[in-house]
Amino acid sequence: MTRAKWSSLGLSLLVVVALIVWMATGEIKVARDDAPPEPETEQQETTRVEVQRLEATVYQPTLKLQGQLEPWQSVTVSARAGGTVEQLNAQLGEAVEAGQPLLTLSTDGRNAVAERWRASIRKLEADLAAARRLKTNNLVAETEILGLQSELSAAKAELTGAQLALQHLQPEAPFDAVVNRREVDQGTLVQVGTPLFELVQIDRLKATGQVPQQRVHDVEPGQTVEVKMLDGTTLTGTVSFVASAADAQTRSFAIEVEVKNPELKRAAGGSASLNILLPERKAIFISPAYLSLDKRGRPGVKYVDEQDRVVFRNVTLLSVSNEGAWVSGLPDQVRLITRGAGFVTEGETVTPVERSEQRD
Repeated sequence: MTRAKWSSLGLSLLVVVALIVWMATGEIKVARDDAPPEPETEQQETTRVEVQRLEATVYQPTLKLQGQLEPWQSVTVSARAGGTVEQLNAQLGEAVEAGQPLLTLSTDGRNAVAERWRASIRKLEADLAAARRLKTNNLVAETEILGLQSELSAAKAELTGAQLALQHLQPEAPFDAVVNRREVDQGTLVQVGTPLFELVQIDRLKATGQVPQQRVHDVEPGQTVEVKMLDGTTLTGTVSFVASAADAQTRSFAIEVEVKNPELKRAAGGSASLNILLPERKAIFISPAYLSLDKRGRPGVKYVDEQDRVVFRNVTLLSVSNEGAWVSGLPDQVRLITRGAGFVTEGETVTPVERSEQRD
């Protein structure tokens, strides 16, 4: 054999020996039909949120308005007859009763006019009686009797006018009131229409205000109103009137409140806060920080239900202050999310932690 053939044979034997050794010592891998089991992974933890248990209570909502206090009645008494002021019967700040004379004007001969008509009436009545007696004997015509009756009626009318003129010389208070202003002094000459006194009734007051159109449905006559004045004192009133049509300029509805003022406090003409007491309803007091807005911009809060799932519920704001907010629209008992609400979504299952436990 040639040297080249021996080299080729030796290489072949070496390959065969190496193959036998590999088969004897190497791992034999067998194909499998099923996939190997996946390694177990750790279960993802649920988000922990802080919750506070709250319970609804009966709340008295109020509608706050800015109003104006006015006298229940106010009138300017003016002269209905001319004359000179002879006597003043009421002074500034004095309380007067209905029908009380306020002053006396000079008669200027008006009493004589009335007396003249009284005398004329007495004569006409006597003439008429004599004519009726003669009429029974057909000594007087019927037309003469009718003429006397007409003259008597005219005289009585004149007497009534003269007596009324005398009454106008003593103008009276039309209702129980207080003299708020006096325009004349003793000796003042007045004409018909001259202002004499301004009278105001303040044992009752009238508060006026404007209700926004979106809240007018909450106000009805008969509702109680707390009237708080600038000095801090409070009076009680009742809604007496709600306008049926809104003001064309402000789009708000005028209201009037009858306010009791038994102590005659000097409040008429001043401003006041009107707190209209609305019907009681169940509500929950929360911090305004727990409020959030939905996609439509309506306020609401997040809480955890019995299955520890996050629920977002819209609420109605009944009252908001620096201390907190009264809201309605939630269940009577609720686990409100007080911390972590921004990190969870509606419907997500969470791990609630009571607020007291979290702080401990």
